Amino acid sequence: MARRLLQGNEAVLLGALRAGATYYAGYPISPSTEILMRASVHAADHPEFRFLQAEDEIASANAIIGASLAGAKSFTATSGPGFSLMQEAIGYAHKVGVPCVFVDVQRVGPATGMPTMPGQGDILQSRYGSSGDYTSLVFYPSSVVECYRYAVEAFNAAEESLSPVVLLTDAFIAHLNEVVDLDAIEVEVKERTLPALASGQTRLFTGVLVYADGEPATADADEYLRQYEEAKARRLTIAERYAFHEYGWNTEAETLLIAYGITRRICQPLASHFALWRPVRIWPVLERELREVAARHRNIVVVEGNDGQYAGVVERVLRRDVARVPLLGGRMSLEAVREGLARLGLLAPEAVGPAGAAR
Repeated sequence: MARRLLQGNEAVLLGALRAGATYYAGYPISPSTEILMRASVHAADHPEFRFLQAEDEIASANAIIGASLAGAKSFTATSGPGFSLMQEAIGYAHKVGVPCVFVDVQRVGPATGMPTMPGQGDILQSRYGSSGDYTSLVFYPSSVVECYRYAVEAFNAAEESLSPVVLLTDAFIAHLNEVVDLDAIEVEVKERTLPALASGQTRLFTGVLVYADGEPATADADEYLRQYEEAKARRLTIAERYAFHEYGWNTEAETLLIAYGITRRICQPLASHFALWRPVRIWPVLERELREVAARHRNIVVVEGNDGQYAGVVERVLRRDVARVPLLGGRMSLEAVREGLARLGLLAPEAVGPAGAAR
């Protein structure tokens, strides 16, 4: 494949195909709809790839769970409102141990919100959206190339952890067009690990806690704890293989900016003024890496498209005050970041010119 102009949403689909995905179910919702559209076109030309436009997001989520249990690497794509509807199914997939991928292309919300504007309001939902306790693996790319790469890694992590994995993007990243060479991207593909129902291996899939022999254990707290801790330990161990993050820019600066997804790109012109730490693996939190980097800097500022969702996580991990630059209402711009940093006294108003070039 030669170098080509590629959109973020299309790169997600191509990454899924590279990972071996053979089933897509979804419902159209901006700004993720291009994934559904391109998946339908691919299915028309490739009969081995199955496609379902379901009646809603609830049906889509349960369809990909069923497809995974039947042996397919499966995925869906949606945005914040649809992601909310999928949460019960996501919790079930965690409980039963079903590998699959949920792509959430974030927009300003809640509910119908501002469907054409980018947001980052689903950070906490991607970890705590469903009921009960479970361990989530969540990745967030910042470029078209990364949309492709981390789509593959999301499927890899799902297969290894036997759990649903979330790939977060946003309206800007999803609709970004960049020239890429996908053949130059080296990424390993993990083979299928979950035995299909058709394989003859008996498995019990139920929402009720059971013993290994299939008998109900609905009132056995010790058995619940054993199964939960076993799944948690396995997923945390596997998550360490996917400790993707970035640290750079002016690492001698007093102030460290923490940004992810589109906000990392928006802050790029400030690279000479600040250090940067970007988590790609949003969940589980990269606690060790974050503490090591933060200890080198006097000030910590989280720039994100919500009202401090990740900033609160950073404060908990570091046990120190963290400044916030919230970009709300789709106001994702360098000017907004510059104004926020100026209010904090960390950047002179004249430090960045009107064209966005750092002086």
